[in-house]
Amino acid sequence: MIAEEISLGMKVRYPRTGTTGKILRIEEIRGVTFAELDSTNLLYRIDHLILATGPAKTTKTIVEDAKQVIAREREFAAGSELQEALKNIDQSCEGGG
Repeated sequence: MIAEEISLGMKVRYPRTGTTGKILRIEEIRGVTFAELDSTNLLYRIDHLILATGPAKTTKTIVEDAKQVIAREREFAAGSELQEALKNIDQSCEGGG
């Protein structure tokens, strides 16, 4: 990027490490322009930054019917694995203390 392309609040990425963030401030040191990113509060040379574009993060939510959950839990409770596990315990609470 060049200095004319950047502005405060712009979302950018530093490709060497994958760091992304919004530009908090722009500073020139010894003739080289740097931008501070909000994610790290570090200065990055603007000629090494690229515009961070892409789809917004989305989360996938799984919605399950309560009747299906109850049926699955009942099936598990009636299964032989749970019954076998219950046979192998002596109902004591051995906390080790």
